[in-house]
Amino acid sequence: MSKFEYTVTTEQEGNRIDKVLSDVQNEWSRSQIQNWIKDKIVLLNDKPVKSNYKCVSGDTVEIEIPEPQELDVVPEEMNLDIVYEDSDVLVVNKPRGMVVHPAPGHYSGTLVNGLMAHCTDLSGINGVLRPGIVHRIDKDTSGLLMVAKNDMAHESLVSQLKDKTTTRIYKAIVHGVMPHDQGTIDAPIGRDKNDRQKMTVTDDNSRNAVTHFNVIKRFTNYTFVECQLETGRTHQIRVHMKYIGFPLAGDPKYGPSKTLPIEGQALHAQTLGFTHPRTGEYMEFEREIPSEMSELLDLLEKRS
Repeated sequence: MSKFEYTVTTEQEGNRIDKVLSDVQNEWSRSQIQNWIKDKIVLLNDKPVKSNYKCVSGDTVEIEIPEPQELDVVPEEMNLDIVYEDSDVLVVNKPRGMVVHPAPGHYSGTLVNGLMAHCTDLSGINGVLRPGIVHRIDKDTSGLLMVAKNDMAHESLVSQLKDKTTTRIYKAIVHGVMPHDQGTIDAPIGRDKNDRQKMTVTDDNSRNAVTHFNVIKRFTNYTFVECQLETGRTHQIRVHMKYIGFPLAGDPKYGPSKTLPIEGQALHAQTLGFTHPRTGEYMEFEREIPSEMSELLDLLEKRS
């Protein structure tokens, strides 16, 4: 069981406590937080609290986060593209359309199901539903992920993500012809107040987010770009590119209606670099864009 502590900010004053907590921790749903409040494991100023409590600046919140419930996550044999593996870490190239870990509606066919069939030594820090998972990419985003095979490796990789010492470079196709060859988007990201399933650039209950981009090639009405993450917020590249007026092609959540023959956003995590938790050696891996994106680029070339 782990402990979470938080102090309410001036900007959050007047908001319900379940909303404040779900904004601070994006992976917690409000229904999950409400259940914790019912179970009286959420303490506000050392006392149990109700879900509809309106927060005051300076309020202190403590949560004894329960261990995840044991669910039967079934190992499934899959033809995984394992890029690198040793006794501490594993790097896998996730295909488009695959969910990373089990969640309501997706308890089979996930990357975790495949990893559990591939190896039994995965870090338990993230619980039974997300063994070994250090970071995620969206279902329809393809590319490289690092997986921890023990708790030492997991803690090291998470620290590197927090310290911004990892290398994460993506390739993307966006709507519009970008006029600048390169740039940096420094805009905080938080939950969209009007749609809980979306993130947005906002100063309200947000976290800093920085994306660097370089134009690779321009087409008629589209641009092929490289994006490097300095931070790793939920949907960061998708939100940032929409924010500057160049949403990702095929993005059903943040882009315009479908105009190109691709299911889901045209986004690929091509390069992943980190320091090995045990040896201290910097390692970098690369996988080229999948065939769906290559075919899309060929189509755009013919149209231009």
